[in-house]
Amino acid sequence: MDEIEDPGDLERKIDQASRIASRVNDPTTYQRLAAWVDELRQRLQKGLAARRARERIRIRAHELWEQHGRPVGRDEEFWLQAESELSEDRSE
Repeated sequence: MDEIEDPGDLERKIDQASRIASRVNDPTTYQRLAAWVDELRQRLQKGLAARRARERIRIRAHELWEQHGRPVGRDEEFWLQAESELSEDRSE
């Protein structure tokens, strides 16, 4: 999944596939729909986790920027530092 999918779109697809699966009598079709719903739920969770991670990085990068006197043109430096700090926190 290269691009981030809209969580609302995924939730609608999950809801729609779940409703369709509840009306299907063929076991094979039901299993395929259920597997697709599971895949969509996993993609949704991954996407939401990625958004939360980006938001934490954004907040930390902003803190670093403010701590260093709000310099112009160093946004990438602070973003990378925030990423590094947060990835270290997760590995501990």
